[in-house]
Amino acid sequence: MKVLVLGAGAMGGYYGARFIQSGASVDFLVRAQRAKHLAKHDLVVRSDLAPSRIRISTTVQIGPDDTFDLVLLACKSYDLEQAMEAIAPAVERGALVLPILNGLAVYDRLDTRFGRDRILGGVSYIATMLEKTGEIVHMGTHDKLVIGARTEAQVAVAKKLHGLLANDVGIRVLSDNIEQELWDKWAMLSAGAAVTCLLRGNVGEIMHVGGGPALMTQAINECADVARSSGQGLSETTLTQIRGRLLDPNSTWAASMMRDIQQDAPRLEADDIVGDMLDRAANYGQIAPTLHAAYCHLQVYAIRHSHSTRPNV
Repeated sequence: MKVLVLGAGAMGGYYGARFIQSGASVDFLVRAQRAKHLAKHDLVVRSDLAPSRIRISTTVQIGPDDTFDLVLLACKSYDLEQAMEAIAPAVERGALVLPILNGLAVYDRLDTRFGRDRILGGVSYIATMLEKTGEIVHMGTHDKLVIGARTEAQVAVAKKLHGLLANDVGIRVLSDNIEQELWDKWAMLSAGAAVTCLLRGNVGEIMHVGGGPALMTQAINECADVARSSGQGLSETTLTQIRGRLLDPNSTWAASMMRDIQQDAPRLEADDIVGDMLDRAANYGQIAPTLHAAYCHLQVYAIRHSHSTRPNV
């Protein structure tokens, strides 16, 4: 399988390395500065699960005759418009897209641009970070990637891709209900991001604060209510798993967006992770005070960094 990976950051670089080690032919579409760094230092992944240092093929632009079977898309949601422009030649020549993005609104935008038949479903459970040295750090040993067809036209490619990745070091799942998987992940992430960003702490710290467990439980319930109203209600098994993760007093987990705030990042994925969930709650006439407070907090952060893109809700 011939794969194009957009970028070689924390997620794209990590999973690009996993694709290579699974036997795929992989090219990385990167900015000129990143290409120069990788040419000198290789792609380095520091991981207790699967450390690697790989000499990779990079390009700064898709060539006129380049074709690919798959595009792996792992950008931030606020960079999606630029990303779609960059990968358009590959998709127009027949490549399917595997997004590993946060939220559901990104799929609407991808479907509108390329057509639903071109966009697979992808869900990743992993914590990675791109260090200033250019190396990718995999935190912990958990690495679960779920893929699935969103239309009948994608079934064969999804099976082929899963077969390629099946012997990889992480957990690789071929789902026959990827839409539900996407909602399960978003509900967990939206609730966790709302509270960890609002309180500026990890789950374990929040669980030791008076009212912390109740606040997190409220956020979980708000997201679960939106999922149910959308026709994608969370199963009891899924809710138990979410509560186990977000109510664990020993957990050091925090949403990547909270880590972005700690690093004073200029932009956040607030709109797609929390804002869109809040919008959907409002559309169903549901009150979501925890999401509302968190999103107001995130908007203030955006204003301070001169990137406010949405009106107050």
